Amino acid sequence: MRDPRINAISKGLKRRGRLIAEAVSPPKRNLDGVPAPRGTETGAGTGAGTGIGAAAEQPYVAPSAPRLVESPVFVLSSVRSGSTLLRVLLNSHSRIRAPHEMHLRTVHVHMSRDFTADAMKALELDKDEIEHVLWDRLLHLELTRSGKELIVDKTPPNTLMWPRLHRCWPDARYIVLLRHPSAVIASLTSRRTDPDHEAIAAEVLSYSEKLEEARQNLPGHVITYEDLTAEPEDVTRGICDYLGVGWEPSMLDYGSKDHGTFRPQLGDWSTTIKSGQIQAARQADPDATLPPRLSELARAWGYTT
Repeated sequence: MRDPRINAISKGLKRRGRLIAEAVSPPKRNLDGVPAPRGTETGAGTGAGTGIGAAAEQPYVAPSAPRLVESPVFVLSSVRSGSTLLRVLLNSHSRIRAPHEMHLRTVHVHMSRDFTADAMKALELDKDEIEHVLWDRLLHLELTRSGKELIVDKTPPNTLMWPRLHRCWPDARYIVLLRHPSAVIASLTSRRTDPDHEAIAAEVLSYSEKLEEARQNLPGHVITYEDLTAEPEDVTRGICDYLGVGWEPSMLDYGSKDHGTFRPQLGDWSTTIKSGQIQAARQADPDATLPPRLSELARAWGYTT
């Protein structure tokens, strides 16, 4: 009798050869002359009677799983817009946990085998929803460790993926933090040793476009960095009202609290934030010329250009 292990190895080699051949062969075309998606050609696992031109199976989209943190708070802002200052002011509240930048968008899952997606589908999960569950668990873990009631994530790149945050947490709340685009450009330029001015303007524009989308589409609370530094009590009172917590004077004395290490990739680490005191915002250069679209956005946010 033939060794069953040899049979298994032989089947595996044949299967691998078939997959390699499919990967390198040109795609077959449907009746309209359009390349058919892999796996939808005649006989390619679509079942008898499908024929050429059969519609490709729609990708599976998992339903939303229950969330441990149903209504987290996200600060949406451009980089260099004062989000670290806002974080430490909020983190100084007895009921609010605002940790360093969490960078949830860079936390991914990887399905390493070809059958893993099917196994997850049987559990009513897909890759996105598994990541959502993981993100939610991370927020819940941090909130539980802090002993507080509300969690705020202030990672600026979250602004670039606000639709996915909204899909993950339909009941999330948002604080939209604006700053004059000219001041943002100046701040970025001063922080870089060999600044590429066109690249910096493009970076600020990409953040500003997504920030405006969020401002128009999300039921958030809008503030400006300039107002936050000029009238911190009024602005933080407004935020507390939005979040449903009482205002605490100790919020303005953030230097007396432990907010973790200030270092790169986790937020601002400048001497300004390390001073423990709210300092006046650096104003936009009145002589600076903004690209037309940034100038348009600045006016929409109430700034003069």
